[in-house]
Amino acid sequence: MITLKINGLEVSVEKGTTILEAARFLGFPIPTLCHMDGLTPYGACRLCVVEIGDGPRAKLVSSCTYPVEEGLKVRTASSRVLKARKMILELLLASCPQSKTIQDLASAHGIRQQRFKQEYDDCILCGLCVRVCQEQMMAKAIGFRNRGEKRSIGTPFDVKSDVCRLCGGCMYVCPACQLRCTYNEPEKAICGGCANLTPPCVQKEQFDDMMCYMSPCVACEIKKD
Repeated sequence: MITLKINGLEVSVEKGTTILEAARFLGFPIPTLCHMDGLTPYGACRLCVVEIGDGPRAKLVSSCTYPVEEGLKVRTASSRVLKARKMILELLLASCPQSKTIQDLASAHGIRQQRFKQEYDDCILCGLCVRVCQEQMMAKAIGFRNRGEKRSIGTPFDVKSDVCRLCGGCMYVCPACQLRCTYNEPEKAICGGCANLTPPCVQKEQFDDMMCYMSPCVACEIKKD
């Protein structure tokens, strides 16, 4: 067994467990877009970042791909973590402003405006569809193509796959193709209608090391001196 501390709470988990699995087991929420139970961790979206270590040597890592280590200290909602997640969500929102999933995550993290140019893409390259097709359906009908800015997902040579079962699993898991919301204007991309009230303690400076991680927020009403 491996013993580590998550948000100050000591826990023992089996060797090979990821930080994400350990944190969720304890009830600490960590947002993800590219992770799904039963699929190989990919670490593409980076939303699951957490802070490990102490002092100037502390660093951010993706919790879905980082295995637990003996004596590791993890913070799932420090100010550094929340700042990184907000930046990632703003970039994802600019790429796929039509995604209801991304809109809700952005709103829940207190993002009220969009600062980046919208691209209107229909894919964030999270790889969920590829892994579902390969690991759950055993089909390998789709995959990644090219590299860099030309990287995309599709069938080889854009030819209709003869192994695709038309199961719809790829559409079901995709966080970018849920077109229930149609706002594509920067000032309307985040409606906020589905979000709870902003936690009152999240922006308090005295909580720099560990911010509020309750979901939903318990409205601690701690006031800044």
